[in-house]
Amino acid sequence: MAIPAGVKVAVNGTVVTVEGKAKLEMTLPALVSAEVVGNEVIVKCDNDTQEASAMHGLARSLVHNMVVGVSEGFKKELAIVGVGYRAQMQGSKLVLSLGFSHPVEYVVPQGVKVTVKEDKILIEGADKQAVGQAAATIRSFRAPEPYKGKGIRYVDEHITLKEGKTVG
Repeated sequence: MAIPAGVKVAVNGTVVTVEGKAKLEMTLPALVSAEVVGNEVIVKCDNDTQEASAMHGLARSLVHNMVVGVSEGFKKELAIVGVGYRAQMQGSKLVLSLGFSHPVEYVVPQGVKVTVKEDKILIEGADKQAVGQAAATIRSFRAPEPYKGKGIRYVDEHITLKEGKTVG
């Protein structure tokens, strides 16, 4: 995979370090090795087993995500749907008012940036796994319910609403 301008990749044994707008580090899984040749990162299998092939695909994908993360970054956008549901940042904490008797507080992990605009929550960062996990955790505080669709959802998520009870 090609390395974009402004990104440095270093391989030291089984540790791959990628630097750009941020710095990410990863230990390669067993049965896989990597090297930087010219302007490319090459990930290789150490043998021809099925497990080595699977680890090769995993390692290649993780290194690619690190390179994209430090050059462009990743982002997820959540929408808050519901009367009285609110979100606000207080320092490094996201405070959510979701209809419970208490506000829900979420401490934003290191390397992830959360911004709130009206009824939208934007989660950004260089580490794809951390951004996705933060978005999933925030969504889990009040997942969309199937009757009115109230809750926290991904902006591009479609919720199929159920029909309510009918008097027969």
